[in-house]
Order: sequence, then structure tokens, then C-alpha cells
Amino acid sequence: MAPYEALYGWRCRTPTCWTELGERQVLGPELVADTESKVKLIRDRLKEASDRQKSYADLKRKEIEFAVRDMVFLKVSPWKKILRFGKKGKLSPRFIGPYRVLRRVGPVAYQLELPPELDRTHDVFHVSMLRRYRSDPSHVVPVEEIEVRTDLTIEERTHTNFRSRG
Repeated sequence: MAPYEALYGWRCRTPTCWTELGERQVLGPELVADTESKVKLIRDRLKEASDRQKSYADLKRKEIEFAVRDMVFLKVSPWKKILRFGKKGKLSPRFIGPYRVLRRVGPVAYQLELPPELDRTHDVFHVSMLRRYRSDPSHVVPVEEIEVRTDLTIEERTHTNFRSRG
């Protein structure tokens, strides 16, 4: 379907009908053939441009799928961070979570297991709002207990020596 026809609901009129109401005149068959060939050329070029743009868009597109029980981060928009998730400020996170995938709702939608503080938020999200969570045990830093003395000083440890700090 031609773009003109898609927009207006009828086919584009050829120059034989482009005259004003009082100026009707008979046009030669060569003019009609020439006009039809130009319309065909325009349609071909529009199709070629559309195909080119689609090929560029397809290069960036990737199929993303998650399995049930996968962990994912949820992308939140800047305005909704404040309203729904209580996050505010320039350095607030763009993604929150991770949350577990409960089930696949449609071809591109997933239901997440959200915590109780987000119970007012709908739990089904489009795949574009999700990012895979990859846990790496080497990134986990063990938290050691800090010993605070009665005089409110702590012992600072460096890799070469130990010294007391007040």
C-alpha cells in the first residue's frame, strides 16, 4: 500500500484529475503513461528507503529472553523513581533490583517477584525494561566487623603495618 493511500484512505490521483473544476481538458496517453511511470519510480524509491531504514534498525535489535527464576534488574524512569520507588537525586540508580522472574506472560513480557514495598506497582514488565543480573562471587566483598573501643577509636589496618587512630 502506498503511503498516500495509507494516510488518506484513497489512491493518489494522477495528473489527469489534478486540474481545477472549470479547466477540464483531454490529455494525451503519453502524459498518462509518463505520470504512471513516475509514480512507480516514487513507490520503488520509497520502498528502497524503507528497506534501508529497516536494515539499520535490525542491526541494533536483539532478541532478549529470560528463563523462569532468572534474576533481572528493572529500569525505572527518572520521574517514576521519585513517585513510586522513593529514589531521588542526580545519582539515583537507573535500575533497581535484582528481582526474580516468576513467569513469561507474553512474547515480550515477564512477571517479576517484587518486594512488599512495591506492592502498588504492576508486576508485569516489557523486556526492554529489564536487564539481566549476572552475579560474580569474586565481586562479593566480605564485611568484617569493626571493633570500636570504649574511647571511640578504631584500629586502622594497612597492608604493611598496624597503627592506632584516635
